[in-house]
Amino acid sequence: MSQDIRNLEPLPLWNHFADLNAVPRPSKKEERVIAFMKQFGENLGLETIVDEVGNVIIKKPATAGMENRKTIVMQSHLDMVHQKNNDTVFDFDNQGIEMYIDGDWVRANGTTLGADNGIGVATIMAVLASTEIKHPAIEALFTIDEETGMTGAMGLKGGLLEGDILLNLDTEDDEEIDIGCAGGVDVTAIADYEEEDLPDGSVAYKITVKGLKGGHSGMDIHKGLGNANKIMNRLLFNSFDNFGLQIASINGGSLRNAIPRESVADVIIAKMYDESFVFDMQKIVHEIKTEFATTEPNLEIIFEKQDTLPNKVMPAMAQFYLVRALYTAHNGVYRMSADFDDLVETSNNIAKVTVANGKLQIQCLTRSSVETSKFDLANALRSAFELMGCEVTFSGSYPGWTPNPNSSILKVLDELYQKQNGKKANVVACHAGLECGILGTNYPDMKMISFGPNIRGAHSPEERVSISSVQKYWNFVLEILQNIPIK
Repeated sequence: MSQDIRNLEPLPLWNHFADLNAVPRPSKKEERVIAFMKQFGENLGLETIVDEVGNVIIKKPATAGMENRKTIVMQSHLDMVHQKNNDTVFDFDNQGIEMYIDGDWVRANGTTLGADNGIGVATIMAVLASTEIKHPAIEALFTIDEETGMTGAMGLKGGLLEGDILLNLDTEDDEEIDIGCAGGVDVTAIADYEEEDLPDGSVAYKITVKGLKGGHSGMDIHKGLGNANKIMNRLLFNSFDNFGLQIASINGGSLRNAIPRESVADVIIAKMYDESFVFDMQKIVHEIKTEFATTEPNLEIIFEKQDTLPNKVMPAMAQFYLVRALYTAHNGVYRMSADFDDLVETSNNIAKVTVANGKLQIQCLTRSSVETSKFDLANALRSAFELMGCEVTFSGSYPGWTPNPNSSILKVLDELYQKQNGKKANVVACHAGLECGILGTNYPDMKMISFGPNIRGAHSPEERVSISSVQKYWNFVLEILQNIPIK
């Protein structure tokens, strides 16, 4: 499959993307891709630095005639979101991504593709390796762990870079030039509960919610997509009173920055309610599927009777508080921006819910372009979870990137885009966590801009990148490199 990818234009970019995707690089496990990138820079004979947190910096001098232009930082992140379909057998720690061409799209076989942000990384590699592309002095910055904490950007110290302009290649729409983004904070609720024995006359069921689209918990949060954890909670909400349902375990969602696509719960009900439980649940399933018929046409909700009973279950009162706290906890768009049309200001993703063996954990990612609003929503979540007896922590907070519509580099890109495409680009801020805001804390004078090709379904197995858009984006990159302002 990869051979087809290598035959696409522009050849240098797609070949480097194929090389990169052969290296396992899930977030928090970037050791191999760091070594890969270090070797890449050293093999080119370029100054290559790995800082104390694992970011890789490769410096390339200006080409002849471009020495008087401002130094640029080209930046992308090395890690990728590791998501797969439940029926896909794949080991992200040891396997390279299996890619294939589907019309104008490059996709992966049942997993995330890693175009976010691998296309950006491959772009920079192609520029560094080229002996023909005209460009000013370049500092290539490859950060780590962008997807699960932005610890690479947070750990980058001042003084390592000298560039005047940062080109972030992590935007996912080729008609957009990004000048701002949301910040975020991880909200985690944990609690212990005393498991109890099953009542006599119990029947076991496995409830599965699957087939949801999932997606990026920032860029896709406004689409009204189904959240598997909220749907599962809705199924469980009234079932104790009606059928004596008690929860043995719940496993819903996976990563904070991915809208949860699947949830599985093991439950028991009183045997006397067996038939009425199935009948009632079918009615609720029909209602939910009708509501989501447009946005989630592939939603499946399955009830399977089990031959084996679980050993223990959650007590009724602990369950009472759990399902009500999850019902109360906000999921989705909280507030739209008053300053930018159609921009989500603040949102939350109830990303992961796990209940088993006397322990429960709820993981959320709260985003906002307004710091005070971010913590307002985080405190609302905290209140809901503390009322049910959880210990709640905030972690991994990172700032947004404040838009600057008067940026000098924005003027350059805006004019080049219009010249190349015959129309103006959409100058936007996005509801995702770009690293520009964090990098700006140690490099406050650096002018920053973000752009990229069309990537759809990021953070899900539906992730794909447009071949024709990559060609358009690559030509834009080449034009930008030749038109960086004079020092």
